[in-house]
Amino acid sequence: MIRKKTNRNFIKKEFIKANRNIHFPEVRVLTERGEMVGVMPTRDALDKAMQEDKDLVLVTEGANPPIVKIIDLAKYKYQLQQKKAESRKKSKKQDIKEIRFTPFIGDADFETRLKKINKFLEKGDKVRITVEFKRGRQMSKKEFGYDTIEKVFAATAEIADIEIQPKMMGPRLLAQITPKKKK
Repeated sequence: MIRKKTNRNFIKKEFIKANRNIHFPEVRVLTERGEMVGVMPTRDALDKAMQEDKDLVLVTEGANPPIVKIIDLAKYKYQLQQKKAESRKKSKKQDIKEIRFTPFIGDADFETRLKKINKFLEKGDKVRITVEFKRGRQMSKKEFGYDTIEKVFAATAEIADIEIQPKMMGPRLLAQITPKKKK
């Protein structure tokens, strides 16, 4: 049996309705600059676009009547591509950093990890705090893990908000904090 290879990196392309693919009886027509031409039958709007050597492109399908624009299709696709690129630039990706503690951590180790947490929060990253109960007796002393997380919350109260309250997940106690929004 021969298996056909599939492209796993397939990118779904947006289909833009233009010219003869617009199947509405009436449409609201705009010019290239966004000026209103008026409401007219789709065939008349298509004829008008053909006279200007441009395409009739469906902009808003949900409106009543749908809105179309007389514009060059390649130019419209380019504008959409530019808008997507601009929105990707503006969005900031937040990473989740993880800092691990033990329930009976020393003061110097705690301070070192706290400095690391503050550094991550200043960069704008979320921080997942994990307290690991590695040995058998540690599981019977869960309150020490909760105390450790409460100390972290108290130390970062000015610069962070609690996103996920502490909860047990197997032999780990997890919590998550996120940087406060600047006003």
